[in-house]
Amino acid sequence: MKCLNIFKLNFLIFLIVLLIPVTGKTQPPGTILKSEFIYSREKVSFPGCHASTIAETPDGLVAAWFGGTHERHPDVGIWLSREEKGKWTVPVEVANGVQNETLRYPTWNPVLFMGDRTLYLFYKVGPSPSTWWGEMKTSKDFGLSWSASVRLPEGIYGPIKNKPVLLKGGRLLCPSSTEDHGWRVHMEWTDDSGQSWHRTEALNNGDTLAAIQPTILLHKEDLPHKGDRLQVLCRTKKDRIYTSWSGDQGETWTPLTPLELPNNNSGIDAVTLKDGRHLLVYNPADQTHDRGARNRLNLAVSHDGIHWEDAVILENDENRKAEYSYPAIIQSSDGLVHITYTWKRELIRHVVIDPKQIKAD
Repeated sequence: MKCLNIFKLNFLIFLIVLLIPVTGKTQPPGTILKSEFIYSREKVSFPGCHASTIAETPDGLVAAWFGGTHERHPDVGIWLSREEKGKWTVPVEVANGVQNETLRYPTWNPVLFMGDRTLYLFYKVGPSPSTWWGEMKTSKDFGLSWSASVRLPEGIYGPIKNKPVLLKGGRLLCPSSTEDHGWRVHMEWTDDSGQSWHRTEALNNGDTLAAIQPTILLHKEDLPHKGDRLQVLCRTKKDRIYTSWSGDQGETWTPLTPLELPNNNSGIDAVTLKDGRHLLVYNPADQTHDRGARNRLNLAVSHDGIHWEDAVILENDENRKAEYSYPAIIQSSDGLVHITYTWKRELIRHVVIDPKQIKAD
């Protein structure tokens, strides 16, 4: 009888423990103001999508992505939607890889940037990331109509996935990378709105360290980084996000070094807020233990670009095959933060965050 009572007691304890919810740090109420799909599948002709980008124009938000049968298919084009009175317009194709009547290449990784009364669209065209080239279009009416496509100079690819930043003096600094000789990061810039271009050499060798798709953070001069004012965070095959610093408007950079942030060979994006804090959207998994799973997506915050703390859970799917990836993030003129990302390769999700609700320890 005594053994039976002990068994019942242990079983009761097991049930209590089992029913206790697993808790962790979660975002404060009111942090996520909106979470929506930019379009419904019923209103578009393409079944697959990926690599979204978002920008704010004087007329409102504009988002773009590549869509088609699937990534690498020749029918993949660049699709765009504009937010009007709080609702997204039906997407329209604004660029594709048509070369002639019998040849069409897929397009890749659009990047939007709002300049001085001109909206820029950078994107890639070609059979694969190792053979693609950069092209650019512009819009004077904030995405309603577009110029003819201009092919960028040889060796210039434009911002490869993440948005450029406009520096003091008018320099547009573009985070870029190549995949033709391993994964290698470099930076490009134009001082005259795209009339002429310059670039650095690769920041890594692509062999012992494979890195691509940098995102740029801005730092005030009084921060303790030996005078460096620019920082990049990079996707890698090394299980960690790597970083580099520049103190001369992006012309030279320190060697890439790892942060504690995991990276499971998936795209990231980051932004420096008006108050000086930095936000990063990333998949919180490493490929060693999670085998490249992209079923979780988090927003992290940092005061110095080195030490990061998870602040918002954007996606947390128990299905490891689910994919939430390739985020883009900006802060709009009203102070709110806008994030877009791939939702299961089927849709593009738009999330609005109130950064005032994000508190870091």
